[in-house]
Amino acid sequence: MPPTMLATAESAATQNDVRAGKYLTFHLANEEFGIRVLKVREIMGLQDITAVPQTPCHIKGVINLRGKVVPVIDLRLKFGLPAAEYTQRTCIIVTQVQGESSVVLMGIVVDGVSEVLNLTGQEIEDTPDFGEDIAGRYLLGMAKVKGKVKILLDIDKVLSTQEIHGLNAILS
Repeated sequence: MPPTMLATAESAATQNDVRAGKYLTFHLANEEFGIRVLKVREIMGLQDITAVPQTPCHIKGVINLRGKVVPVIDLRLKFGLPAAEYTQRTCIIVTQVQGESSVVLMGIVVDGVSEVLNLTGQEIEDTPDFGEDIAGRYLLGMAKVKGKVKILLDIDKVLSTQEIHGLNAILS
């Protein structure tokens, strides 16, 4: 194998190793997604969400989490999926998101939590090239588990820096 191809293969293997680890999987519509367990602070049932005026429709509002005000987004709406009635399985996953200067707690509403998976590098493939689509920037890869594909999210990039600044300004 020529040295450049070898280096490319080695860097691809390294990238897979970086993405390997434990993921919390959850449902949105008919798809399964996963986020790193290290980013999850807690999973809670649905509770009263205080709406905040003049925010995008995917930002449902804020909750009081043990004295801290935490913004909550509906991932279905963020990803352009149709809105759905909340059920007994609907829950809020409180995640830790890296903003520009600090870590921000953020709640994401999902249809239901599935399981925690320990994924190896061999089970994770690069995201297919969708062209100029901006969605690709917050996809870590695709996990192949038991014949199904799970979409792995980089939760730090699901909300843009601009949206996080907007949320911080609202909550200040």
